[in-house]
Amino acid sequence: MGIETSYTDGAGRRRVASDAALAAVAEVLSEPDERDAVVVVRAGESAPAPGVGAVETEDGGSAPVDGDLPPDLPTGYHELVHADGRRTRLVVAPRRCHVPAGLRAWGWAVQLYAARSRASWGVGDLGDARSLARWARAGGAEVVVLNPLHAAAADQPSPYFPTSRCFRNPLYVCVDDVPGARDDDAVAALAARARALPRDRIARVEAHRLKLAALERLWERWRGSASFDRYRAGQGRALEDFATFATISELHAGGPRSWPAELAHARASGVERVRRAHAGRVAFHAWVQWLLDEQVRRLGRDVGVVHDVAIGVDPDGADRWAEPDVFADGVTVGAPPDAFNAGGQDWGVPPYDPWKLRAAGYEPFVRTLRAAFAGAAGVRIDHVMGLFRLFWVPAGLGPRDGVYVRYPHRELLAVVALESERAGAYVVGEDLGTVEPLVREEMAAHSMLSYRLLWFERNEPRAYPKLALAAVTNHDLPTIAGVWTGADVREQRALGLEPDEDVARALRDRLRDAAGVADDAPVEDVVEGAYRALGAARSALAIATLEDALAVERRPNQPGTTDERPNWSLPLPVPVDDLDRHSLPARVARALTEARG
Repeated sequence: MGIETSYTDGAGRRRVASDAALAAVAEVLSEPDERDAVVVVRAGESAPAPGVGAVETEDGGSAPVDGDLPPDLPTGYHELVHADGRRTRLVVAPRRCHVPAGLRAWGWAVQLYAARSRASWGVGDLGDARSLARWARAGGAEVVVLNPLHAAAADQPSPYFPTSRCFRNPLYVCVDDVPGARDDDAVAALAARARALPRDRIARVEAHRLKLAALERLWERWRGSASFDRYRAGQGRALEDFATFATISELHAGGPRSWPAELAHARASGVERVRRAHAGRVAFHAWVQWLLDEQVRRLGRDVGVVHDVAIGVDPDGADRWAEPDVFADGVTVGAPPDAFNAGGQDWGVPPYDPWKLRAAGYEPFVRTLRAAFAGAAGVRIDHVMGLFRLFWVPAGLGPRDGVYVRYPHRELLAVVALESERAGAYVVGEDLGTVEPLVREEMAAHSMLSYRLLWFERNEPRAYPKLALAAVTNHDLPTIAGVWTGADVREQRALGLEPDEDVARALRDRLRDAAGVADDAPVEDVVEGAYRALGAARSALAIATLEDALAVERRPNQPGTTDERPNWSLPLPVPVDDLDRHSLPARVARALTEARG
């Protein structure tokens, strides 16, 4: 079944799962089906295919099978036709992910919601991203790494707790770029109200309400387009389900677990009736997704964008509602205790049941990846270890009692490589935390970029591997200014988190040595020095955060907190319009440009 009875934690200690935890996981995990629902091979490989009469390729071709699969099959999603009439999905994948020849670039990591301009409707959006892209390229950057743009509930601040990973958040629509917006007085009035929203925090609910009102107004005047029709047809049932879910969410409070039974999932008896009765509203939500897709692809033509794929979805969200059978019930995904989170973590998202996902031919996973690769130069897979094993936390137990469950990683990696090749985009795997050696071995073999952070690495940046994204920090970890000034530790104390003072001192020492500065150096010199050192890494990508470049002391998210602080809601202190008026971002850009050669 793939359940691990013990594991080695980040400190090298062996942790044995409790009987209660093992029993809880075994109860909800399905067993592998002995009859393959999917066969995965690598391009150029021949494999035994007993009982198979032919292969039907996705382009409409057909090839006979005589005992073994033909080794010259094209990459793609095909079908094996068995002698008894059964059909099995055949995935033929490249051996490696796509990596552009000679990739060596630097760029900016951006929490897009925080990157507001004076024109923003209270939240940074894809219009602001385009302005940011122009500024970044003028300074020598080639890449912008964005937080997940996944669709989420209006009141959900975390981009890592989405309702859907296949569709995007309407908050990120640039309303001003929607046809007809600039000459509509009602939209202008809504824009004025949105631009008057608080400047010291991201007021998501208010911004969402105002943007949706403007989009509804523009939808009423919409006369249609062939592009929208093609998009809607191409997205098929997945988009119709998502748009229907959004429509039902407006009719019923709560989520699917509190809705009437006839609406509890996408194939329930009453869903089609709602879809027909509210066809116009379903079409509206599909149209908003088309607007987002158009704007994301336009951004991708301005700069190399790296999109982020969250590890899971809201248990009451659209993806689970659309395909509840591929998720495991009664468990959530988390992480075991480590140096930065002594109690472990429970992220609250349900995991895929690995064997049900396989029985579905990996199609939900394919759709998730394909959405991320749209308009992207690269894709970052959050917690890439989840392709190998996931830490399941049974309901009623804490993260200390979590259990690892294995996934068919070679097949999942094959799907990642196939989607990467098709998109012509590279893949970054976020391999931080408790990482078994197999993960990085397989990542390297598949040409996936590792994720190397100064805070975690014992070696200097020059020793980082070539096939990597190098950075100082990320959204869950302290900023340079937070470490250097001690502000991060002080905030943790104030929040009652009991920070590890020894770890904090070690981080500051590592930062001082990497930046080549004295203990009393100004923050600005530390930031510049740290990124000059980072730029010298052999790694394919070197990424700076805008928080560091603006000497922000508070990290975007503090793990272990919810309402105690405004996680995922802290705007940058400088509008995107004014970045070129501040010296530190320019110093960071110059340091990285010079160091990258």
